[in-house]
Amino acid sequence: MKTIQSFRINHDTLTPGLYTSRVDGDVVTYDLRFVHPNTPPFLEVAAMHTLEHLFATYVRNSAYEDKIIYFGPMGCRTGFYFLTRGMTEAQVIALTQETLAFIAAFEGAIPGATQRECGNYLEHDLDGARAYAAAQAAVLAAWTPERLDYPE
Repeated sequence: MKTIQSFRINHDTLTPGLYTSRVDGDVVTYDLRFVHPNTPPFLEVAAMHTLEHLFATYVRNSAYEDKIIYFGPMGCRTGFYFLTRGMTEAQVIALTQETLAFIAAFEGAIPGATQRECGNYLEHDLDGARAYAAAQAAVLAAWTPERLDYPE
């Protein structure tokens, strides 16, 4: 089998940030990397789960709701994949920054976190999700389209 694109990235040089992972026609996959690969601690599962609920809900309720394809966690627990269609790189960066600020300040009930709505509704950590979002917001504060390429 051929090695898939995400396994061709040099994880030894990858740092937290936002990167263009791949482009498939009009769908762009972004790599929203929160922690250094292969360097514990990794994202804690309950906080990662909450962050995913909040991020996905926010972007799907934004002005770009029809351009959001998917937001979900990486199995390695170092970040998330964010798939969009028809957005400029600058729009994706700005929406990501806005969403992280929203999560960092979020208070209240976690969207979609009841037993009826979620397959693992008991495993959430709002404080952890807020802390991760605040840290990632600081990383992306001055991010530009020129920084979307993976480091060598």
